[in-house]
Amino acid sequence: MSAPGPPAAQHNGPAQSPPPHGYRLYPSANSAPPAFCSQVPSKVTPSNQYGIDYHSLNYAAAAPPPNRHIPPLQTSSHQFYHGLSQGDHIPVSREQRQDVAPPVQPYPSFTGDCNYSYSATTSFPPQGLASHTSHYSAPLTSNHLYHGPSHSSMPTNSQYGQVIPTHSLQTGTQVARNTQRLPTTTHPHFLHQDLRSLSAPPVPVADHHRAHDDFLQNQAVPLATNSQQCSAGSPAFAVAGQTSDIGHSGPLVSVPNSMTTYLPSGEQSSGSPTVRPPPAVQQGMQYAGYVNNQANFAPTPLSSSSDDEEEEEDDEEAGIDESSSTTSSASSEPRNYDVLEGGGYTETPAAANIQAPASAAPHASRLSKPFGHGYPTLQPGYQNAASPHSSQSSTPVHQPNYSQYASQYGGMNQLPASLAGLSLQQAQQPESLRPINLMQDRNVLPVSSLPPPTPSLNADLKKLNCNSEFFRCTLTNIPQTQALLNKAKLPLGLLLHPFKSKPRIPTISPSTIVRCRSCRTYINPFVSFIDQRRWKCNLCYRVNDVPEEFMYNPLTRSYGEPHKRPEVLNSSVEFIASSDYMLRPPPPAVYLFVLDVSYNAVESGYLQYFSQSLLDNLDKLRGDSRTKIGFITFDSTVHFYNLQEGLSQPQMLIVSDVDEIFLPTPDGLLVNLHESLELIKDLLTALPGMFTNTRETHSALGPALQGACKLMSPTGGRVSVFQTQLPSLGAGLLQSREDPNQRSSLKGIQHLGPATDFYKKLALDCSGQQTAVDLFLLSSQYSDLATLACVAKYSAGCIYYYPSFHHKHNPAQADKLKQDLDHYLTRRIGFEAVMRIRCTKGLSIHTFHGNFFVRSTDLLSLANINEDAGFAVQMSLEESLTDTSLACCQVALLYTSSKGQRRIRVHTLCLPVVNSLPDVFAGADVQAITALLASMAVDRSVTSSLSDARDALVNAVVDSLSSYKSTLSNLQQSTLIAPNALKIFPLYILALLKQKAFRTGTCTRLDDRVFAMCQMKYQPLLQLMKMIHPSLFRIDRLTDEGAILVNDLVVPQPQLQHLSAEKLEKEGAFFMDAGSTLYLWVGRNCDTNFLKDVLGFPNYASVPQKMTQLPELDTVASERTRNFISWLKRDSPLNPVLYVLKDDSAGKTEFFQRLIEDRSEAAFSYYEFLLHIQQQICK
Repeated sequence: MSAPGPPAAQHNGPAQSPPPHGYRLYPSANSAPPAFCSQVPSKVTPSNQYGIDYHSLNYAAAAPPPNRHIPPLQTSSHQFYHGLSQGDHIPVSREQRQDVAPPVQPYPSFTGDCNYSYSATTSFPPQGLASHTSHYSAPLTSNHLYHGPSHSSMPTNSQYGQVIPTHSLQTGTQVARNTQRLPTTTHPHFLHQDLRSLSAPPVPVADHHRAHDDFLQNQAVPLATNSQQCSAGSPAFAVAGQTSDIGHSGPLVSVPNSMTTYLPSGEQSSGSPTVRPPPAVQQGMQYAGYVNNQANFAPTPLSSSSDDEEEEEDDEEAGIDESSSTTSSASSEPRNYDVLEGGGYTETPAAANIQAPASAAPHASRLSKPFGHGYPTLQPGYQNAASPHSSQSSTPVHQPNYSQYASQYGGMNQLPASLAGLSLQQAQQPESLRPINLMQDRNVLPVSSLPPPTPSLNADLKKLNCNSEFFRCTLTNIPQTQALLNKAKLPLGLLLHPFKSKPRIPTISPSTIVRCRSCRTYINPFVSFIDQRRWKCNLCYRVNDVPEEFMYNPLTRSYGEPHKRPEVLNSSVEFIASSDYMLRPPPPAVYLFVLDVSYNAVESGYLQYFSQSLLDNLDKLRGDSRTKIGFITFDSTVHFYNLQEGLSQPQMLIVSDVDEIFLPTPDGLLVNLHESLELIKDLLTALPGMFTNTRETHSALGPALQGACKLMSPTGGRVSVFQTQLPSLGAGLLQSREDPNQRSSLKGIQHLGPATDFYKKLALDCSGQQTAVDLFLLSSQYSDLATLACVAKYSAGCIYYYPSFHHKHNPAQADKLKQDLDHYLTRRIGFEAVMRIRCTKGLSIHTFHGNFFVRSTDLLSLANINEDAGFAVQMSLEESLTDTSLACCQVALLYTSSKGQRRIRVHTLCLPVVNSLPDVFAGADVQAITALLASMAVDRSVTSSLSDARDALVNAVVDSLSSYKSTLSNLQQSTLIAPNALKIFPLYILALLKQKAFRTGTCTRLDDRVFAMCQMKYQPLLQLMKMIHPSLFRIDRLTDEGAILVNDLVVPQPQLQHLSAEKLEKEGAFFMDAGSTLYLWVGRNCDTNFLKDVLGFPNYASVPQKMTQLPELDTVASERTRNFISWLKRDSPLNPVLYVLKDDSAGKTEFFQRLIEDRSEAAFSYYEFLLHIQQQICK
């Protein structure tokens, strides 16, 4: 059905033909034999390959949509989720369904090279994990955009890491603050109740280690297949994905009275029958001897083994001795990054071979009765378990005087007490659920910037929760089951900005870093203290001992108050770690600059700006007295520079054989910054004029990067590459793939993926040596950024892009380069970083977005981490959360500071769990949802097509609003209703469709489009939303009414305007903040007082066409305007360029393209888009 608005005669063209059977992005020759993952940084460049096969099964193409010129917005093609959809379903054959395991989560991941996310298993285990065999699982082109759990990583056959299923992966997260919150009620503290009369029968625990050994002997374990029933009336279909070893299908261990215990891994052979556990056991499924229980809301075990009894525990992923962490013992495992940070759930030898006594049999198949207010049933893992081989008493640990500790430690650190005030079921409907008729009330833009929603927690937990600038979740109310998440049709994921410098977080230097002995979670505000000597983990519910050192509070200088320690009072902390968290002594900060000095580069004039900026900031480079620096230049040859102390002047060493690159001298190429400071200054002073007369047009970028990788291999560090053209010589040379005549056509939008895997391989080599590569592309012509970007993506680097850069012809870009370099050279940086996300059992992460390399299942390798880096992850529910009222997520970032300190930055987020569809919608964070969908759509554009990605974005709106409409009654079919929390969702999606990354019908350069896609994946949420939906203000009438005071400056607060030309007036001046660009549009009849007091010109005609700065005038209007613009640019890493536009300026086209509520040449207006959405919902 065609959408109203555009003429019916217009058309989109014929439907895209599906790829043939066996289609793959790379030829199979790129795959290589599997290899074990690298344990430590290697000094030898690996020789193996990094290719991966992409397979796409045949599918039946949907019928072509009605013809029109509007870009394809039909919802009949591709969805973001499984289950009931508004669009047509693409059938999948029975054979395909047998070969492909459908994922459980509603948002299968984008997969492909640009996403660096793959779904595969290999026969070689990553560090500390069981091995199993399978085949590559590639995405099936189907209705739904996200196929199966996948991981941002290199191919699985690399020596650097393995990609394995993550249904059992442990994760962590954070969330937003500020919006509507529900009223709460109070209840008595559960710890005040008498527990002496409570007892629990013992229950057997799975023999994890014996099963693990058996599992290692199994050489052919089939993929577990999970089938999910679609909504009633919707056709079922299979999607290619990868399911993992969940504890549902393991072999059975016989225990008395037919009690069935399920092992945590899928050890069943393909011929073994599947036995379903009894309902009571399913409710509390065991995982490695522990149970999915309520976060700090689960009943305390009446009997548990102490830490002292488990000193001999073989902690597979946490080889940290007791001096630095009392939560683990020394391990004989090889030391590696996975070991240092600590992994997931582990089992202890003491838990092996435990059988239930005969007296426990009658109780084994049912759960104990709950106790205390709001508590779930007592889980099997927390019942008394006695070993037949030990004489350990089964007497409960809790003594009669237990309640005295409850009174002493009651409060906000006792999570059950805090939860007593949590109530999501309210008689009064929250504001976030208020229905909005978008057709009548579509002008719903807030008067100021949209604040993040606040989780529905009580006051104590809200104060303790993580700042939304570090950590946000797309849903601040976590659905209780995967089925509920599927029904909501909203993505579940996390948006992270872990290394953000502001706001400041406390730094702690403890003698003991307290962590859970089971899941390795760091102690945080959401754990609960059972008594003065024990605390319960809020992720796995393990009861741990409180170390003696932790009893002392350094802030209050008191003893016996562990709940008042700074680690327990702050959800974001930074620990100074001991040497036990190091693989090697911290190396110095090393900076290497690789500079293009070909004719194009010299003529652009960038060398002058680079040299001057570095000279100005040499003393501000992050580091200590050991900091090293080096330089490489290249054209058709590669030039190294000897700057060794004692030389009278720098020496240039030229390597002309670019096919066999080597280091011309072993010493002097990387020198101490302070010892060789004068030689470095001499080189930077001479550099802009050294190649003035060059006529060399070739660019040997690949060989130069190979030389840089060799040079950095002993230490690691940061490589900054400046490139001005398409590489044309040596390894990694590229050919132009852009056809300028096809820029506006959907069919012509191709080559969004890399042309060669050379730069990806090089990046992975660098990542293995703890080296990150940052790319500065300054080009006026096509440079194949889609290929070159891989060198930064996979090495945890960043990308800067300056189209049409020239120091004379484009001074605004030159100024931006200078500002970017000043920020880049002085910003905070971390080296040798790894990041792991842990979350409550039942939640799992299946896809990562950002610039990094996945070293093992859930461990992200970040050779460098900087304060501007953002990340996103997609999540699903592999188990229901029926036994918990809270879900917690924690991200831990282990890194080496520029001063050589090993540090651990930890953020913890706590969110409520809900069991109703309206509550899920009430907690939707529309900005986080939009940002996550943007990353997912980028991946779909690369792995499938831009048209498919656009369709899926539209379907995300259609399906979510359709789901919300199903919760309402007595509504006319013709109305378009959205919850208040999602009232701007259609507007944000329309804004996404009009971004350079996804727009059609407009002449967009391929490099511009690819760079916009890179920003979608890398930018933090706040900066990304500025680019997606700019802010428009009228500033010719600024007053102090409603102004705020920031650093003693009065900052006006004008009202936000709708992004529509009808809001512009020729008598006014309007300012637009688009993130990376600022626009000041001046109307033809603008007040002359504003022109004179702010712009410094007497009349409109005298305002120049290319004005990029506002003068500092001694007028009230000038001060107000400059204060307001400075406030908008605060803490922004983008260093935006300001363009002053007149009504008749030639450059106003891009400004009007950002007015996303207006109709463009091939895109809907906002009103037409709403009509289209309404039509799709009602059909």
